[in-house]
Formats: sequence, C-alpha cells, structure tokens
Amino acid sequence: MAFKAGFAEIDITPPLGTKKVGMMQDLSGDVILDPLFVRAAAFDDGETKIGFIQLDTLSVRWTQTNEIRRRISSEFGFPGENVMVSATHNHAGPATSTLGPFPRDERYIETLVTQSVAAFGQALKGMQAAELGFASGKNFEVAHNRRSIMRDGTVRCQVSIADPMFLCFEGVSDPEVGVIAVRNKSGIPLGCIVNYACHPAHHAGGNTVSAGFPGLLCRKMKEAGYPVTIYHNGAYGNVLYVNYEKRMVLTMEEAGESLYKSVQDALGKLSYMDNPRLHVGKKTLELDYRTITDEERRGKVFGAQRVRADELYEGYIETLIGKIMKEGKKKAEIQVLGISNVYFAGVPAEYFVEFQIQIKAATYPCRSFVVGGANGMMGYVPTLAAFSRGGYETTLGPPSIMAPETGDKIAEAINEVISKLRNQ
Repeated sequence: MAFKAGFAEIDITPPLGTKKVGMMQDLSGDVILDPLFVRAAAFDDGETKIGFIQLDTLSVRWTQTNEIRRRISSEFGFPGENVMVSATHNHAGPATSTLGPFPRDERYIETLVTQSVAAFGQALKGMQAAELGFASGKNFEVAHNRRSIMRDGTVRCQVSIADPMFLCFEGVSDPEVGVIAVRNKSGIPLGCIVNYACHPAHHAGGNTVSAGFPGLLCRKMKEAGYPVTIYHNGAYGNVLYVNYEKRMVLTMEEAGESLYKSVQDALGKLSYMDNPRLHVGKKTLELDYRTITDEERRGKVFGAQRVRADELYEGYIETLIGKIMKEGKKKAEIQVLGISNVYFAGVPAEYFVEFQIQIKAATYPCRSFVVGGANGMMGYVPTLAAFSRGGYETTLGPPSIMAPETGDKIAEAINEVISKLRNQ
C-alpha cells in the first residue's frame, strides 16, 4: 500500500466575550485580531497509522486529549492512541485551563473537543497517496533564553541586562527549525509540519484574541501554497522572543515573518521520499510532585520570583497543596511518533530547552524534536540546576509544582522509547 496523508483545519475562534487565559488575570476576549484554528494531519504507511492535532491555544489537558482520542476511535475506526494532541501555548487565546483562581471556559472546551474531532475526520477523508520530505534550518532571531543569573546567585526571569544585579544569562536557546513537507503524487502541497521552540506570549494582557506568531506563520505558509501548517512548539519553557542582549523585542509580526523565512530556506533543501515508515511508541510515567516546605508555601525560598501579587498566590496555594496531597503522583504520557528517522516526542509540560538539546544529541543520528504541551499539561519542568537558583519557573504556584528531577526522568523516557523504535 502506498503512503497516504491528509491535512485539514477548522476555525476555533472563540465568540466575543469568552474568558481569555492571559497570564493569571481575569480577562475576556473582546477584540479578534486574527483567527484561531485546530489543525490535523493523518498518515498511513499501510501498516501503521499516526496523527497530529494542533490547537492555537495555551494548553490541552489530558482529559480533553483522552476524549478527543476516544471519539476519533469511535467515529472513524482510527487508533486514537496514535494521535498526538498539542497546543502552541498561545497566551492570547481562550481560557482552556484554570490558572490560579481563574477558571477555564467550559463551553469553549466542548467546542474545542468537537472541532478537533471534526478536523481529524476531514483530514482522514482527504487522505491520498503522498510523498514526504524533511529538512531543517536555523533561526537565531526569534528565541532567546529569558533567565538571568544575578550577582547574588539567584535567577530572575525577564530582567533587563541594565539591571546592576545582572551577571549573565543562565542558558541557551535552540535555533533549529524542523520542517516536514507533504505533497501528493502530482506535486501539489498537502501540508507541512514545523517545529521550533519559543514562548508565544504576544497580546497576553488586555482583551485581544490572537493566535500569536505561530498563527501568523501558518497564514504565511497558506499564502505560499501549503494549505495547512501544523506548528509544533518545542521545549519553550525558558525561551522568549526577546533578545535581552541587544534589548530588542520582536513583535508578533516580526517573529512570524522571521520564522517563515527560515521555513522557506529549509524547504529549499528538502527532498521527497515515496514510502516513509511510521513509528509509534509510548511510556507512561508516575512522577513526583515537589516536597513543599513552609518557605515555599510563603514564597520565601531562595530565588523565589512571583509575577503577581502575593495575595493572588496565597489565595490559591492551599488549594494547590490539597490537590497535590490528594493525587500523590502525577501521571504523564510520553508519546513518540516517528516518520522515517524523524521523531516527535510529546511532553505534557513547559519543558526547558536544555532538555530538548540533550535529547537531540542523545538520539542522533535520528532527528528528534520535542513537542511541548502535548497530551496534557503539568506546568513548568525546569532543569535540576535551575531549581538551585530559583526564578519564576521554579517558584511554587499554579504553573510550577513538579519535583526537580522530573525533567531528567522525562528525557530518559524519551531516549528509551526512541532507542526501541529505531531498533525495530
């Protein structure tokens, strides 16, 4: 059987007045700057079937992922467990998750699930014999590490280098732009998958709804002849579109245009193959929440950095601790979907970019890419070293609750799954 592929997208722009996720704020989306989409891709090599669903939202929870998969299996007879559901981590979209005291919009959640299933159904209906190619490029303009080591040994997130306490940047960014392009046997593009790691936080505050720079990139790709582009955000936990060294903040439009040029450069180097082999692997982990001290409870631990008023944190911390005590462990699905020697590893977290670089090196000569915010969300997963210095991403609160060794355990699981798949 020839390799087949199908792509589709459906508009999921929320109605005016829908609660907006923002950044732990009580906001509503009253102005639509650009549309939001759910995008889907389905692949079949004759033996194995895999699929991707990408949402222009902040996150997708594991309960939503499970329901989307269940309906796909039920309605289409497609193996739902082989579908990766991810969000771009767009901060300017609807409230798809509860952040602190601000609840998610339940009505929109049902729309999101229903339209995700519908988009995947359209991708399946449109499947046809296809060719697929992979190439990668580099982009040094958009993503930069946002954590700075200060003179007192702590870390601060998003501070100016003009701060007299600034010492140096803590970490790196990953410039790789991974691109998979798919065309039919007549050479007409069907769709594209792009992987790059950077926080999309434009228009987070205020009442504007937008898909951010990932959405702009996808629109540019459509204008260039690719009907659907799936944007897989990588390990974006500590990288942002601000060049702190040069004191330059890229606008949404500048970031999207820059990435578009990098994708086009990669496409120029791409060659197609007729029958790529598909791979599916998975490992479910039971991960520890952090041990919470009284200092952490009060936000007084070394390097603590709260980005909202203490009252907001303190009003929610006890609820958070109660949840942690009730659950005991956090289950996390680590899913790997492979296309030829290119692997996408879904991580349900805001994973630090250092892990992504480690995984790429450990799994070489395969080409491996992290997909952040995939199949759930457990918040920030920083490196072990980051916990020794503090900063926003390690400070106990709604987005940071996991034990310091979580990131290493996830990386080990990804390396293990990819190793098994490449030896099959």
